[in-house]
Amino acid sequence: MLSARDRRDRHPEEGVVAELQGFAVDKAFLTSHKGILLETELDFLRCVSAIIIFLVVSFAAVTSRDGAAIAAFVFGIILVSIFAYDAFKIYRTEMAPGASQGDQQ
Repeated sequence: MLSARDRRDRHPEEGVVAELQGFAVDKAFLTSHKGILLETELDFLRCVSAIIIFLVVSFAAVTSRDGAAIAAFVFGIILVSIFAYDAFKIYRTEMAPGASQGDQQ
């Protein structure tokens, strides 16, 4: 790490660029097998977490028994089904492609 004296002596743009280089995206990693698998796992976790959040919010909204709350519940259930379908397709096509290929033969 740079000390305060080193930061003060250097040009301001050089310090910012030097500090942000650790956060650069490695394109070689993202195109590798591990990078693709990481992206797939994160996409799958996004779907699962959205399902959980929408279910909790939908059931919390329907407890008030207002017309808008019931509409929010129905909209939440529709979104849960869409995210569940998306998670199913991600799992079937990218996370377990060997199982789906073996079933077709």
